[in-house]
Amino acid sequence: CGVGIKGVFSYEYENPWTIPNLLCVCRILLAPFLGHLIIQQKFHLSLALFALAGATDLLDGYIARTWPTQKSALGSALDPLADKILISILYVSLTYAELIPAPLTALVIFRDIGLIAAVFWVRYKTVPPPVTLTKFFNPCYTTAQLKPTLISKINTAIQLCLVAASLAAPVFQYTDSILLQCLWYITAVTTTASGYSYWHYGRKTVQVLNTRSPS
Repeated sequence: CGVGIKGVFSYEYENPWTIPNLLCVCRILLAPFLGHLIIQQKFHLSLALFALAGATDLLDGYIARTWPTQKSALGSALDPLADKILISILYVSLTYAELIPAPLTALVIFRDIGLIAAVFWVRYKTVPPPVTLTKFFNPCYTTAQLKPTLISKINTAIQLCLVAASLAAPVFQYTDSILLQCLWYITAVTTTASGYSYWHYGRKTVQVLNTRSPS
């Protein structure tokens, strides 16, 4: 970690090596392996590992809420990023396995690409100049904290429920269930509503941590 730019910006540094952040990284690393298992149609193992990934998601949130020293601005971005990477890879894999319709997967990925692009733009605009790659990607250097909307949290839960239901479908033989198809439409509605909420609320979903110092 480095030192602030005196007289231009004030900002915060923090330890990125917290347990919740490491759990998020583990979830990100698990995502491509899970996707490979789904493509290979190893649904029993995929379902078990997805449950493990879900457990790490619950655990990192619990730890961050319980121990303040484990909470970080980096975690506020890393946790939803890990969810988006996991969801995107699983949706593509489940579409390849013909368990989730392609238009729904396209909608989910399009929304996530937009949100990730917005996060990078906020990062770029809040890093003090001159912006370098080292400074931009320095995990110790926090410039903003994300505040997900309520509908976004609900949408993430529904998207993950659809993944779980889709993985379980070939295991428990209900791939043609009308309830599963209804969940497709519910997911499409919440995904669209979530994307709109970020566009509507805009800056209210981001807390900038660095501010210009008085002249």
